[in-house]
Amino acid sequence: MKVSVKKLKDLERKITIKVPVEDYESKFNSKIKNIKTKAKIDGFRKGNVPNDVLEQRYGQSIHADVVNELIQESYPKVIRENKIRPASSPKVTIDSEDPKKPLTYSAIIEVFPEIKPKFSRWSNYDEFSIEIEDSDIDKAIADIFKRYGDWKDVDREAKLDDQVVIDFLGKIDGEEFEGNSAQDFKLILGSKSMIPGFEDNIVGKKPSTFSIDCVFPEDYFKKDLAGVSAQFEINLKSVQEITEAKADKDLYEKLQMEVKDQSEFTEEITKRMKNEVAVQEKELTKESMYESLLKTNKFKAPQATVNEQADLMRKDALMRIGHTEDNAGEDLFPVDTFLEKAEKRVRLDLLFAELVQHFEIKVEKKQIDDFIEEESKRYKDPDQYKKWITGQPQQLEQFRMIVLEEQLVEKLQNVLKSKKKVIKFSELADRQV
Repeated sequence: MKVSVKKLKDLERKITIKVPVEDYESKFNSKIKNIKTKAKIDGFRKGNVPNDVLEQRYGQSIHADVVNELIQESYPKVIRENKIRPASSPKVTIDSEDPKKPLTYSAIIEVFPEIKPKFSRWSNYDEFSIEIEDSDIDKAIADIFKRYGDWKDVDREAKLDDQVVIDFLGKIDGEEFEGNSAQDFKLILGSKSMIPGFEDNIVGKKPSTFSIDCVFPEDYFKKDLAGVSAQFEINLKSVQEITEAKADKDLYEKLQMEVKDQSEFTEEITKRMKNEVAVQEKELTKESMYESLLKTNKFKAPQATVNEQADLMRKDALMRIGHTEDNAGEDLFPVDTFLEKAEKRVRLDLLFAELVQHFEIKVEKKQIDDFIEEESKRYKDPDQYKKWITGQPQQLEQFRMIVLEEQLVEKLQNVLKSKKKVIKFSELADRQV
């Protein structure tokens, strides 16, 4: 078998394969022989039909089967023996299928890039430290009091931070559109959960029926609505203000806190915030580390893999709003909007895999067991959790990846330079980890 590999562009390769004519003949004759034992043709005894008659009747079908089998068998062998790493399914073109000559076909594929990890002396990553101020703790407690408070009807005009209960019906040029209506919809004014102008037009109103005009943002996730003006009929049913919760036994139980008074409550909130901060510091530092590595290690990502990742991201985005690819139009979260993030994700995954090999990192069973032991402490019945988790292969694989990444981060900390970056707790809301 003769093989040639030609680079087309970037990661695209054209593999040309010639399969010896002897391989074709062997398969073809074997199939003829097999058919001969079963064929029933008028004028001939079973098992005695001449080969030329069989070839005349079944030759075209046998030829197609043989060509297909030879491609299916030879392609994986060529990939394996030539140590090619395909990133896409092959686009196969048959160049010559003359039974008297070698079967010649070509396969165009994308391959994964060859990556040799680099560690720059000049590229630093940020090691994050997050400061919690007293005002952050006060705000966290105030938010809890609001979150666990009770909404009660009031007889007055609606104002910011009130909750309103509404029915609404939206139209564009007199025509209804998808997602244009709701009944008994609860909306906190000032939450910015609706399109611009929607909440503002309810502020100052008492329970009544009225109409408002709003314009969808230019970057709205549904392209057919972006920048479009819509009219909404609003039935404001009630205006509610919150009676905030208090630091008492009922609230402590709802929060599953074993505290006795407000002082201990504040201490517990502070402790939980510090735990959250510790996680965020690690995540932000890790993100900065990966960003630094991606800048130092420049390589192309296979477009086929990027497209697959973008599709997955779109499916996830659709699922979050209760849609699927089947019931969502192409304009709802267009796949193109995910390509940039998808490319970064693919590049990072490829670099991650190469770094694991570079540092020869392996995850031992004891490390997984230790991780599960720590996880079990978060549950009321640790033993029951440990027994349950052993039968969850997907969860165990996630744990393995977490342990693997922790080891990789430790290795990277030894070869990369860092600089301290202090941010305030209040800045976390503006960051996406």
